[in-house]
Formats: sequence, structure tokens, C-alpha cells
Amino acid sequence: MEEINNIEVVPCTESDYLKPFRVHYNQNGTKKSWDFMRTHDSVSVLIFNTTLHCFVLVKQFRPAVYMCEWEKSKTQPPQSAEKNEEGAAEAAAPASESQEGQSASEGESSSKFPPASAGVTYELCAGLVDKPDLSLEEIARQEVLEECGYDVPASKLKRITSYRSGVGVTGSKQTMFYAEVSEDNCVSAGGGEPREGELIEVVKVPLHEAMTFAYDERIPKTMGVIFSFIWFHNNMSPKYKISTNV
Repeated sequence: MEEINNIEVVPCTESDYLKPFRVHYNQNGTKKSWDFMRTHDSVSVLIFNTTLHCFVLVKQFRPAVYMCEWEKSKTQPPQSAEKNEEGAAEAAAPASESQEGQSASEGESSSKFPPASAGVTYELCAGLVDKPDLSLEEIARQEVLEECGYDVPASKLKRITSYRSGVGVTGSKQTMFYAEVSEDNCVSAGGGEPREGELIEVVKVPLHEAMTFAYDERIPKTMGVIFSFIWFHNNMSPKYKISTNV
């Protein structure tokens, strides 16, 4: 996952996923304009494994995150930037994971780009709403199967809520679901769809470490992870009489 090389940044003249626009409008008598991106809505799924009492997340390299870190590193001394990335990599491995990938940053301090670990994030299982013939639940079910390897009926997905993400740039809507799985539901190792360029690592976060994981700023994660863990603590922990270590 962290073997990233031959990086080249070029203008994006067309895309199947993003379309840039500029809108002009009047607001309370004042003429304004705003640049925005049209993109797909999405779904995400908080997966809780009832057999292992853990959350199932995905870990993957995000080029957009990586390039943001690259921009920051250009204003920092190379040595301090490398130390920051190494610290984040150490914090990002839950107790159930080994400290794999640490050697990826060795010998890269002289490169103009940061180590690949700078672009790796922990996320909920998620996917684009780009199949008009499928319901949101069916799209979410497919993502759980492809990314995490669990076969969950769409009818078993519980809708948590929906919200706008990237309101200043895309304004797209994400709908979040909750799914309970067991080891009996596990039919593959997951990892995403290689034909779509996905390279995903399935990560299990023990329930008792969940809130520590959520609030550790050294672990790169999406807001969806934090919000969903809090939702679980408030709504599901009392039902199961289990602790999320809060």
C-alpha cells in the first residue's frame, strides 16, 4: 500500500468524478460568485463485529490527503516533517495491528515528497452513489462486501443519518448506515475492487479502544469515524451493556 513512486502532478482537464463550475448570483442585493465541484453523493457504513466486539474500518492511501501533506512539508525543515510522519504512523496502528510499513519512510527524507504513510487514512467502509438502479441500502451492501468481505442483507442495514460534506466545495450528501456482522458473515478478505483501482486494508478496532482511537489526533481519520463511534456509544452501548472506554 505504501509503495508510492513516480509521482507527477498535472492539470485535470476532465474527470468522471469531479466537474468544476463557477456560479454567479445575487444575495441580498450583492453580486457574488462561487467556485464549486459537482460530484456524486455517497454512502458509508459503521460495521460492528459482534463476534470479536470490534469495529471494522478500512485503511487506504488517499492522494488528496497526500498532496495536502506535501504542500505542508514544503514549508517545514525536511527532518522535522519526517519525524512528524513517523509519529503519526506509530500512533495509527491499533493494538490489533502490527507496526507494518514503518520502513517505508526510511531513506526518504531526501525526497521532495513525504513518505507514502502521510496519505494513508482510516475510514468507514464507503462508496459513491453512482448506480441509479440500486437503492442506497443496496449500494452500501455492495461496498461492505467488496471492501470488508462481509455479506450482509440490505434489509439488515440501519440508517443512522445523512449529512452534507464538503459544503464549501462539493455540497454532496453522504448517508450513513450501521451494520452488525459476525464471523459467519465473512465470505472473503475484502480489500476493494482491483479493477477500479482500489487497494484497501481491513482494520479491526477493539471496542474498548474505540474512543481513544477516535480522539487521537495522531491517527489520520475521517469525521465519519469519530461521529459514528460517538453514535454507537450513545445508542448501542446501553443496549449491549458494553463499554467503549469513555
